[in-house]
Amino acid sequence: MRVLVSGATGFLGGRVASALAEAGHTVRGFVRDPTRWDAPQGAEVAVGDVTHRADVLNAAENCDVIFHAAAMVKMWHKDPRRFERVNVEGLSFAADAARQHGARLVYVSSFVALGPTDGATFDEETPRAGTEFHNEYERTKWIADRMARKLSEGGLPLVRLYPGVVFGPGVLTAGNHVVKLLLDHAAGKLPGMLGSGALRQCFAYVEDVVRGCVAAVDGAPDGSGFILGGENKTAIELFAAFEAASGIAPPKRKIPFAIAALIGKLQRWRANWTGVEPELTDEVVGIYRHEWAYSSQRACDELGYRVTPFDEAVAATVDWLRECGRLPRAEA
Repeated sequence: MRVLVSGATGFLGGRVASALAEAGHTVRGFVRDPTRWDAPQGAEVAVGDVTHRADVLNAAENCDVIFHAAAMVKMWHKDPRRFERVNVEGLSFAADAARQHGARLVYVSSFVALGPTDGATFDEETPRAGTEFHNEYERTKWIADRMARKLSEGGLPLVRLYPGVVFGPGVLTAGNHVVKLLLDHAAGKLPGMLGSGALRQCFAYVEDVVRGCVAAVDGAPDGSGFILGGENKTAIELFAAFEAASGIAPPKRKIPFAIAALIGKLQRWRANWTGVEPELTDEVVGIYRHEWAYSSQRACDELGYRVTPFDEAVAATVDWLRECGRLPRAEA
């Protein structure tokens, strides 16, 4: 099949594009800047922007599947409307292209669209508890998810994918923030653990998520949705696994949410005045006040999805960081 991959320069989209090519598909990467894409051999390139409908329609010509992974994954942007244009309008244009060219649409959503779980473990169809949102990313991904569900109900051949907190080998974009967090800690740049560190998140090893995405392209039923996650672990467990693999002790300090939120609010205000991107915002702190725990059982049952054990995935990530020189090699 010929598969158009939007977001091919991103952490997940780039890995999926390569995996699809390895699986024998003809891949066409839809990118704004082709110099930023390490394209697999034989891949086609379509240059354009997902916020321009004509670009999306042209890019999808003669494609059997549109794998729509492009998203604005940021905690802040100087123009908040950009989140709506990329995350919502971009999906709408991808749907238009799927209709015009008779293609299936595989849409990469996010766990945040499903909402915080706080003491529970959600699946793909658990109703979201409330419509209060912490930032523009969460709000627009929820709007896009509702749109995707309605498009499916209207007959568009569409599959929804919900990756968890994806981490592992790959480019260090905002989509790979767990690895960036671990590297900051290793470099002594992390002031402490946020909150108590005892709230669960659905950590998803990138290799698992990529295989799940390829399986969805190959045969997920139209109208279906799949969480592509992993084990639900706490920050305490994350740093413990990192210590076991790297020998680097966990953070000694724990920063109360109230203090972190104050710092984040000041950084966000400064960013709004200066345009300098903040390292933290009070809105992101609000997200970390909740649990985000999900089950990938449906993907395991229907797509053959496999969850790599958490400690094994962290250890593999540490090995990769050592190989590429970002962490010192273990002493013999």
